[in-house]
Amino acid sequence: MKLYANNKELDLSQPQIMGILNFTPDSFSDSGKFFRLDKALLQVEKMLRAGATIIDVGGESTRPMADEVTLEQELDRVVPLVEAIRQRFDCWISVDTSKPQVMLESAKVGMDLINDIRALSELNALQTAARLDLPVCIMHMQGEPRTMQMAPHYDDVVKEVLDFLQKRTALCLQAGIRKENIIWDTGLGFGKSVQHNYKLLQQTTLFAKHYPVLIGLSRKSMIGAVLDKPIEQRTIGSAAGALIAVMNGASIVRVHDVEETSDVLKIWQATQQA
Repeated sequence: MKLYANNKELDLSQPQIMGILNFTPDSFSDSGKFFRLDKALLQVEKMLRAGATIIDVGGESTRPMADEVTLEQELDRVVPLVEAIRQRFDCWISVDTSKPQVMLESAKVGMDLINDIRALSELNALQTAARLDLPVCIMHMQGEPRTMQMAPHYDDVVKEVLDFLQKRTALCLQAGIRKENIIWDTGLGFGKSVQHNYKLLQQTTLFAKHYPVLIGLSRKSMIGAVLDKPIEQRTIGSAAGALIAVMNGASIVRVHDVEETSDVLKIWQATQQA
């Protein structure tokens, strides 16, 4: 399985690392540490050197209780950064957005992949994604970022998330998005309890039978809850989670700690190839 965009290809038969670049002043894990263009570009260079093949640019914090971001704010944050990355680096650029206008403007300056936590549910998002004809990752979320962690409930979390992704995918296909451009994200940490998250991680293989799967669990509360450690001490737990995701069939892992994740995956791959 390969993804294609802008005369580039990405081989999903090997696990790929997506490095997180939150270009916001209130990101949950790095507290706006890279909220300046020069610092952001240095971080991109560091992540690529460490083994990332995709850089995921986000201009809206989606942590629980995060403030909403206006279209103008998100455009001002995301578009110049995507353009600057494209001018300097030969990598895949993903944009973490739900807004069709951000998708359009980012595509003009070099975006390769749409990463939408709202699964193209915003007005005109489906049509915009189809028109751009770029790979798109659709994610499951119960509720909205501000309220999603208040009391998440499922009768059967795996079945319900699978049903949701299948239904959204059917709408994507109807809108004209090509099957080979669709990636699934089970939405760990987005309206799920710790137990729900680990059940979904355990069952990643079930989702990977249908579409390539992206897993994002880096530094999240599901790691903190098990280890009883603050965000800055969750690197090893996050790398372990990424390894389990890949062993269970995930094609892409979205991480903050690229070097550590890359090291873990190299040891696993060496074992696989021995």
